[in-house]
Amino acid sequence: MPQDRVFLVVVDDSPERAVALRYACLRVRKSGGRVALLRINEPVGLQEWAGVGALMQEERRQEAEQLLSALAAQVQEITGGIPLLLIREGEPVEEVLAALAEDPRISILVLATATEGGPGPLVTALTGRWATRLRCPITLVPGGMDDTELDRVT
Repeated sequence: MPQDRVFLVVVDDSPERAVALRYACLRVRKSGGRVALLRINEPVGLQEWAGVGALMQEERRQEAEQLLSALAAQVQEITGGIPLLLIREGEPVEEVLAALAEDPRISILVLATATEGGPGPLVTALTGRWATRLRCPITLVPGGMDDTELDRVT
């Protein structure tokens, strides 16, 4: 059922993230389903004082919540639905794979390619070494696509 289909978008700090998010939203709006937003905070490095590390970790979680809340409003405006919001801490590739393994509703991982240089570390890892651990297709959206092009292909 299309209602059970979830498009997972990794919310990183790249400018291409907006392209992946818009693509996923347009697909959901046109074919049904739901968007899930995944923000991964990499672990805080070793700190001399445990309290400093805990404070930094809490600040990063609050920042992630604020970012996802703002993006959720955009998703709701485009799709008419409320997205799933996920915050995880760890190494990005491992956390993406864990999120996919834990939620069988996720049926498509949407990533945008970098506009300059290589395809980006997450795309490289998930289409290379870690591809055998994926349990759903990946949609790679060219990071330089504009809204008109995204409308055309969705």
